[in-house]
Amino acid sequence: MAQRLPVLYKGKPCYDIYITRDFGDVSQEFAPYTAPERKICIVTDSNVRGLYADALREELDKLSEKVDIYTLPAGEEHKTLDCVKEIYAFLIREGYGRKDLLVALGGGVVGDMTGYTAATYLRGVDYIQVPTTLLSQCDSSIGGKTGVDFDGYKNMVGAFKMPRLVYMNMDTLRTLEDRQFFSGFGEVMKHGLIKDAKFYTWLIDQMYEICEKDMDVLEEMILRSCTVKKLVVEKDPTEQGDRALLNYGHTIGHAIEKARGFRLLHGECVALGAVAAAYISWKRDMISMEEYYEVRDMFVPFYLPITVEDIDPEEVLRLTKSDKKAQGGVLRFILLERIGKAVIDTTVTDEEILAAVREIYFDGTED
Repeated sequence: MAQRLPVLYKGKPCYDIYITRDFGDVSQEFAPYTAPERKICIVTDSNVRGLYADALREELDKLSEKVDIYTLPAGEEHKTLDCVKEIYAFLIREGYGRKDLLVALGGGVVGDMTGYTAATYLRGVDYIQVPTTLLSQCDSSIGGKTGVDFDGYKNMVGAFKMPRLVYMNMDTLRTLEDRQFFSGFGEVMKHGLIKDAKFYTWLIDQMYEICEKDMDVLEEMILRSCTVKKLVVEKDPTEQGDRALLNYGHTIGHAIEKARGFRLLHGECVALGAVAAAYISWKRDMISMEEYYEVRDMFVPFYLPITVEDIDPEEVLRLTKSDKKAQGGVLRFILLERIGKAVIDTTVTDEEILAAVREIYFDGTED
């Protein structure tokens, strides 16, 4: 049975997260946001285009007289202003106006780029998220953060733009490559670590079922993960306070992602960053040594890295300090006060960051 999570903005209903297992409810759920004369542009990528774009278009043809598909090249390296400019050009050529609709069909890159296009084209048009990866279903499609990378720096150009709907077809996870699936689990584990200790324990208890992609277990996992994110973004929609907690693992993680030339997936880098942040938390006596090693080791069964090769710790430190989340030159670092409760800290030193990076750095030599 489908699940529905309403998301509030400033205390008022803003959009729903609709979790189901097929595209059968698309026409029903999209109907309030379109009309026969309103054009719909499905923005997808070259990986997803041949899997789901035609099936989604078939449903949307019931609602609109004109449904287009625009295909981006797949990959983080294409998350750029140049690619957004090409989307603008397509929309202009096809005569899209302010009352028309964009639909993001794909993972986090597609969702971020489509959302940013929607935020900026004609000063704003409606869009709907149809996330097809675990990472986008549990994290990036929720909360209205949109953007593109600039000069290799993650999400340096962006805007807040809430979707009209997030429609999750869990069946898309069946065609997801294992590495992509487990990359998304990095964000799922993060939600338990920062806000819900019971969820964190549940994830560990359900390890086998998650790895086997048991759909009933995945549905509960996605629902609980989305609930954590929903509650955080409702409280702080534009990251003036608690929403920064969602950046746990991202400060060092983004630096590693850039240092490795985006050859590691985002969720893999979040896992590495989460281990590093847990290490600093342990060294500050915020969590115990046993808790630190449990956090570190529990990424392993989900095929996520806990060490990284081919980096220069000093470069990672430099990239960390240029992170967009720094305010007035002060880095806001997310640490664990305990499992299930994260805090914002502005006192983490260069020496602590370096020690944490060296903890996860594997240089190929034995001690």
